Amino acid sequence: MDIQKTARLFGWLFIATFVTSIGAKILFVNGLGGSFSELRFIPGAVSETSVYLGAILEFGLIAANIATAVVLYPIVKRLSEKLALGYVTARIVESAFILVGLMSVISMVSVSDALSGATGAEATALAVQGSSLAATYDWAFLFGPGLVVGFGNGLMLGYLMYRSGLVPRRMAMLGLIGGPMLIASFVLILFGVYENGSGPAFLMALPEIVWEGSLGIYLAWKGFKTTRIISLDTRAPAVEPSMATV
Repeated sequence: MDIQKTARLFGWLFIATFVTSIGAKILFVNGLGGSFSELRFIPGAVSETSVYLGAILEFGLIAANIATAVVLYPIVKRLSEKLALGYVTARIVESAFILVGLMSVISMVSVSDALSGATGAEATALAVQGSSLAATYDWAFLFGPGLVVGFGNGLMLGYLMYRSGLVPRRMAMLGLIGGPMLIASFVLILFGVYENGSGPAFLMALPEIVWEGSLGIYLAWKGFKTTRIISLDTRAPAVEPSMATV
């Protein structure tokens, strides 16, 4: 295994998660209405092209999310196999929430098509259904990238990077700080202390955003730092006793 190629691949995959997630969100807002904090279903104002392009990017986000964990697993499992597996699981759970949101957005296009020929009570019911699907997307986003990421990318990945020394430890500390802050922010949003997408929500998420962004850029540019974990991969394989020359 070429460790540094793996490091740069991991870094570029992390950058890809930023690009696809932001791009998908912009396209969904443009195609449906609302804002980054809250998607809305506006009957008669749905742009199928924007929604479908956003859906492609969102699926790319799911693929990049899972790939980051799969690519990193063989390396960080040398530090803690259970924690490395936990990170893979967290990425899969996060992606499952993203997939729920993706299916909700695609379904809104179908509802919009049905609304074009509906009237009266049927039209009202379809409008309510569209709004419910928009709310499902928002909730899925809040639980996935808003909560699970705090445990996965924040606490688990931050701890693995801090203990392994694969990246500067001061950088990894951002994950250990940002993860709990993101989890706390989720609780505050859930109980209505402030709204998702508001100023306080952004400030609480900022350390996690900086952590993930800096991690992707650092690894894509420089690769892993030389540590004991990497040296384990470069040692000559031990000769089995049964194969030794007598």
